[in-house]
Amino acid sequence: MTEDIFDVVNDRDEPVGRAPRREVHARGLLHRAVHILVFDGSGRVFLQKRSLRKDTCPGRWDSSCSGHVDAGEEYDHAASRELQEELGLAGARPVRWFRLDACVETAGEFTWVYRLRSAGPFVLHPDEIDGGEWLAPAEVSRRVAARPDDYAPAFRLVWTRAVALAGREG
Repeated sequence: MTEDIFDVVNDRDEPVGRAPRREVHARGLLHRAVHILVFDGSGRVFLQKRSLRKDTCPGRWDSSCSGHVDAGEEYDHAASRELQEELGLAGARPVRWFRLDACVETAGEFTWVYRLRSAGPFVLHPDEIDGGEWLAPAEVSRRVAARPDDYAPAFRLVWTRAVALAGREG
């Protein structure tokens, strides 16, 4: 299996080179990622429990779907690809919601956060996800506050911003 290659970006999210995943992470190079929050018709959000085989944040709860943007790939394409790979949602078109600048919580990833309305059915990729759960947003907030270390750091930041934006959107 070949190693993923990512665009290395500058502090303005402009590509300045390419490097293998392992090197990008080991050297703390800036790169790109996507997170998708999937909501059902009742407003519940699906959270995934990351596989114990993951190299970062194994066994922690995370966004419905997330992943890196491959070298030469656009954010929107990466979001659709990740939905297919992780949840088995072919042809899904998530909507851009907000952007996060690269920071410690995102491990140096510029991140576009998307949202999608779908009740599945999902086919969870076993190398990526050990399970999942549908939760009301208030319950997610309660659980994150009570046990923050059970959640991936990037998800905690994504969730904080999502809750704030949802409150403003009414």
